[in-house]
Amino acid sequence: MIIGYIRVSTQDQNFTLQENAIKTYADNCDEPYEIYKEKESGAKKDRTELHNALRAAQKGNKFVVYKLDRLARSSKQLFDIADKLKEKDVEFISLQDNIDTTTASGRAMFGMLSVFAEFERDIINERTRAGLEAARLRGRIGGRPKIDLKTRRQIKILFEQGESAKDIAKEFNIGRSTVYKLLKEK
Repeated sequence: MIIGYIRVSTQDQNFTLQENAIKTYADNCDEPYEIYKEKESGAKKDRTELHNALRAAQKGNKFVVYKLDRLARSSKQLFDIADKLKEKDVEFISLQDNIDTTTASGRAMFGMLSVFAEFERDIINERTRAGLEAARLRGRIGGRPKIDLKTRRQIKILFEQGESAKDIAKEFNIGRSTVYKLLKEK
C-alpha cells in the first residue's frame, strides 16, 4: 500500500501536480494508494493530515511525497518523520528528490537534501526580515491599511440592511472575515 502525503502552503495553490505524480508512481508500482492532503505551512509541526498519514502507514507500506519540502521545512522535523517511518518498517520515497531510504545512498541523499530544505527556509526568512527592516527605515509600516470610522459605519449599515458579507467585502476590497470582525466591534 502506498500512503501519499500532499501539502500546499496557500489557498491559491492546488494539489494537482503532486497528486498526479503520486498516482502515476502508484500505478507504475501496481499498488493501491491513499492520499492525504492539506493546506498548511511546512514549518507548522502539528498538521492534522500529516499526523493521519503517518498513523495510517503500516509495516511494508511506502510513504510517498512529491518533494521533501512538501513534508517538512526543517532537518530535525524531516529526520523525526523518517525515524517514525523506519520504526514502523515503512519505506520513505520522495519522487522529485529521487530518495528511497531503504538504500544507503538514499539515506545519505535524504540527509543532504533535508539540510538544503532548512537552509532555503532560513534564507527566505532572512530576506523577509531584511525587507521589512528596510521598509521601516524608509518610513513604511507593514500590514494592511486601517479601515476608517466612516467606512466601518457604512459596512455595519449595509449588513443591517441585508447585504451579504461577501458582497460588502467585494465592494470595499476587503476580506469577508474582516467584514465579520468589524461587525463584532462595538
